[in-house]
Amino acid sequence: MRKEKDIIGEMDIPVDALYGIHAARAVKNFPDITPFHIEWYRAMGTVKKACYLTAEAYGKAMQEKYGSSGLPGTNEHNVSSHFKHLIQAAKEVSEGSHFSSFIVPAISGGAGTSINMNVNEIIANVALLSMDEKPGSYDIIDPIEQANVFQSTNDVVPTALKVALMFLLRDLEREINSLRSAVEKIETGNQNTLRIGYTQMQEAVPSSYGRLFSTYNEALSRDWWRVSKCFERIKTVNLGGSAIGTGLAVPRYFIMEAIGHLQQLTGLPVTRSENLADATCNLDSFVEVHATLKAHAVNLEKMVSDIRLLSSDLAANLLPLPGHASRVTRHPLTIPLCQAGSSIMPGKINPVIPEFVVSASHRIYANDQLISSLSAQGCLDLNAYLPVIGHAMIESIKLLIACDKTLCENLMQGLHVSSDQSREDLFRSPSITTALLPLAGYHAASRLAVFMKTNGVDIFEANRELNILSRDKLEYLLLPENLLKMGYTAGDLE
Repeated sequence: MRKEKDIIGEMDIPVDALYGIHAARAVKNFPDITPFHIEWYRAMGTVKKACYLTAEAYGKAMQEKYGSSGLPGTNEHNVSSHFKHLIQAAKEVSEGSHFSSFIVPAISGGAGTSINMNVNEIIANVALLSMDEKPGSYDIIDPIEQANVFQSTNDVVPTALKVALMFLLRDLEREINSLRSAVEKIETGNQNTLRIGYTQMQEAVPSSYGRLFSTYNEALSRDWWRVSKCFERIKTVNLGGSAIGTGLAVPRYFIMEAIGHLQQLTGLPVTRSENLADATCNLDSFVEVHATLKAHAVNLEKMVSDIRLLSSDLAANLLPLPGHASRVTRHPLTIPLCQAGSSIMPGKINPVIPEFVVSASHRIYANDQLISSLSAQGCLDLNAYLPVIGHAMIESIKLLIACDKTLCENLMQGLHVSSDQSREDLFRSPSITTALLPLAGYHAASRLAVFMKTNGVDIFEANRELNILSRDKLEYLLLPENLLKMGYTAGDLE
């Protein structure tokens, strides 16, 4: 064991551990087992690297002009050496290395101080190892003096969160578009595949599967557009603002230049906020972005709930097959068989993909409430609840990415609609009589509907018995192109 100390006292730390006393205290104080998101950890490494590149350039400029680096714990002999190792260590963190040494849980107090200090300890100790020094040799490279140079938890941690979110939002954009394309194929392939339209879970009017899937396609298109606008909402960061956005104890050079290095490292449209204090204490941009995520979850839940219902045995048994007195199961819309549905009921297959999406969506709704309420809990110059807010933000995006991916690969690509079956169901449904209103009128159409329902016959047989319209006229009215066109014209009445 090695001994480390802080302002509270001393602790024993495993001799080879890359974490230190600050992270060890966090584990003791916050006994949560929820793991921290690696995306945020990696973004911390990227932001730290940008800070070191800026601080190194500042130190060199100071040396050239004044003969002193102006950096704590360094001089003209070790500025380059220290930053060489710090930059490499930060790069390794940005690549996800040493994540097992990040021991701070996802939910913690302190506005993210434990997150920042755990990363500082890892970077300092990795740098020490690269210098052939032992972990904990903080007289050479210190987690605070050197690894945290010109930084504060309150500007580095939220900046890293926004970087992590933007990378994840890129992935989400791509997955939404892939899912939208898969839905569009179903829409295009079933433009004239007739189906019964429902309102309030009751048979209503004729429609088509193409039109139904066009509603999902449009919703996903809106989701993609909204997500693409999220970058504008979170691109402004408070890097350089220090504790509360005033830039206290930070060189103006660092404040002006750090964001440029971060832009180069990430390729993201990050920019320094014109009001660093505002960017430090107000988290409404997270609330706004998460509202977009929630809207996407709502659209996904609506879509999969429809598909689950249409592919269910309940829907399949609504209409008996002609000539069958007993119950016969049939599915005009079928979804892929993904896995066995029961350990006791033979042959049972469950709609697990829709169920996963519904479950994830409701988790996202819960996250939305958490993010909204805790963002409002920010007090004066800082919000202490950034760790759990950030965790919920990342979790929601990752859940949506997972939902879009499995929907595309495991549901939409194997979804099948039987055009013959759905057409037969429609013509046996009293809802088809709505299409006859312009020529037959409401009362005559109602007689047809009642006869169909009472006798279990289709529209053609009912019309033959009641003689409401000629066979040719009826067949013309029930052509897919006539049933699905928007409204009718005077010529249709001739």
